[in-house]
Amino acid sequence: MDKAQTVADFYHTSLALLPAPIQPGIGHFHVFELADVAEAETKCSAYGRRLFYKISLLPGRNTYHYADKSVHTEQNALIFSNPQVPYQWDLHDLKQTGLFCVFTDHFLAQHAAFALPEYPVFKPGGQAVFQLTAAQYQAATAIFAHMVTELAGDYVYKYEVLRNATLDLMHLAMRLQPAATLQPLPAAAAGRITALFLELVERQFPIESPEQRLRLRFPSQFADQLAVHVNHLNKALKEATGQTTSALLAARLAQEARTLLTHTRWSVSEIAWCLGFEELPHFINFFQKQVHMSPRAFRGQ
Repeated sequence: MDKAQTVADFYHTSLALLPAPIQPGIGHFHVFELADVAEAETKCSAYGRRLFYKISLLPGRNTYHYADKSVHTEQNALIFSNPQVPYQWDLHDLKQTGLFCVFTDHFLAQHAAFALPEYPVFKPGGQAVFQLTAAQYQAATAIFAHMVTELAGDYVYKYEVLRNATLDLMHLAMRLQPAATLQPLPAAAAGRITALFLELVERQFPIESPEQRLRLRFPSQFADQLAVHVNHLNKALKEATGQTTSALLAARLAQEARTLLTHTRWSVSEIAWCLGFEELPHFINFFQKQVHMSPRAFRGQ
């Protein structure tokens, strides 16, 4: 898995230039036509994590690999990428058109209703790829066209307009999701503890080196970090998500295990160690229980 890519890395490798200075209090935002970026970026970018957010509108055939999933689209896809989840995309059509915007967390941090990772389109484990009808594609194209026009203008409040346009793209996609997936975290104490717990979990991922190891792996360790009793943590998570602490941790560990087995050549022993397992048989038994096959069988399928 490649080293996480910064905004400056993206500009240097894909556009052979550096971004304009990131203005204090504004963050960074830019919108591109797919044809403007380097061939290496459009055909098959390396699987890895980018330290910025990205929204892509692709009308052609492509395959988007993210976390432990791969989604193939034939046309009209809106794709959301975030700093927590490694990804790679393969564009299958030559001379494919499309548009995408990149922005840093600070660009929207103080203007969105919630922190960006709490929105379903940017939430780790959430839906990242949306296949659009012709009408939905036209609506998304109009938003991107508005971005391009606004960015080129000299209106003093243009970044306010661009923030609203970015949120419009997010809401366009979220309207396509079932209502059950859009429920916000509870505002009460259980919701706050849940949000802090999920943030602690995601800070440890993705695993990007065989030398990197999870620091927190058991419910009691998370409870200690949050200064609550483990039973209180479990009750709060159960109330907010319907799942226990152990179940949530197991699901996230299994997701990362599938990702590492798919996208790295690390040995099963190395992956087990990175994920905090002291003994290889314990990891194999855990994976078998979660995925219903052995790590070796999963990698070979």
